[in-house]
Amino acid sequence: MAAASGYMNEGREDKVRSTVNTVADKAADMANKAGHQVDRALDSAEHVARNVAEQGREAGERVSEVAGNLKGAVDKSLHDQPMATLAVAAAFGFVIGALWKS
Repeated sequence: MAAASGYMNEGREDKVRSTVNTVADKAADMANKAGHQVDRALDSAEHVARNVAEQGREAGERVSEVAGNLKGAVDKSLHDQPMATLAVAAAFGFVIGALWKS
């Protein structure tokens, strides 16, 4: 009887080992899949960051170009019509001040 009991315990231990191995394999597979998804997410985030940086650089270049054009226009206006330029600057300052207070 003891031998039969020992044989049954060995059978249960084999089943437990098999189940543990199956669970461990599934957990390893899931961890591997999760790792791949994290890698893809990081790659995607890096791509987005590169695009945003590039767009920011391009926007900065455009703003610089517009500022240069505006400076040229103001200089020309100051030379050709100084009083009109002063009046426009005063009106612009008044509007900005009014908007700032509201």
